Amino acid sequence: MWDSIVRATALNNTIRVSAVVTTKLTNEASLRHQTFPVATAALGRVMSAALLLTWGLKGEGAITVRVFGDGPLGGIIADANTEGEVRGYVQNPHVDLPLNNRGKLDVGGGVGGGNLYITKDIGLKEAYTGSIPLVSGEIGEDIASYLTRSEQIPSLVSLGVLVNPDFSVEASGGIIIQVLPDTPEEVLEKIEENTAKLKPISTLVKEGNGPKELIALYLQGIDINYLEEKPVNFRCKCSEDRIKNILVSLGKEELKDMIKKEGKGEITCHFCNEIYTLSKTELEDILENI
Repeated sequence: MWDSIVRATALNNTIRVSAVVTTKLTNEASLRHQTFPVATAALGRVMSAALLLTWGLKGEGAITVRVFGDGPLGGIIADANTEGEVRGYVQNPHVDLPLNNRGKLDVGGGVGGGNLYITKDIGLKEAYTGSIPLVSGEIGEDIASYLTRSEQIPSLVSLGVLVNPDFSVEASGGIIIQVLPDTPEEVLEKIEENTAKLKPISTLVKEGNGPKELIALYLQGIDINYLEEKPVNFRCKCSEDRIKNILVSLGKEELKDMIKKEGKGEITCHFCNEIYTLSKTELEDILENI
């Protein structure tokens, strides 16, 4: 199954829903950052959430989701754009925790208490950032709380990642359902009834359900209007030119010191773990042009 995102509405546009499968891109992120299972699950959930939250963005708009908790994972950051591209990293990727009391990966314990920040960049001079205290650290509940508070629209959010014993990603995905104020009460009850019957979303993805099938399961018995489907993938914005710009920003003295002590420059991108190495000659060329 290929990674993709699907948008849909239902019941005369009173319900808005997005679903995404992110198995391959979460596995790529795990390989790049060499994450242990708890970190993989947390990072996969945050990246899925970032993709789901790009609904309504135009042009070069982007969403950044930052989870800053006091647990052993540290910060978890992901950003996604309207092209279905996402990147992310976890501050401490090698966190190993026992399973929680439900026999699941303890993402909440890894995250701990803290705050969730969501930044929406719609191409204006300044991006908008909203924040709330973390509800559980499980990510899905935290995103739902943020949407309900910030947009005043009740939201159901389910995110999940299934990690194999060899640390590879078996399944990853998520869904956001937002219900507008005019939605009949019986429809809300129907969605709750459907949700209560369903297996965890990671299991549904493992069983072969794509985004359309996920939406159909959660909104079973409700007319659905599918709007679009497009691929999603892990892609970083870093490049050698961007790295050179970072080196320019360090200033002449620090560059001189780097040339003298190291004889080269080596910078690792936080988001994708790509290592950029610049020779002494390249550093001297940068220095001459500052």
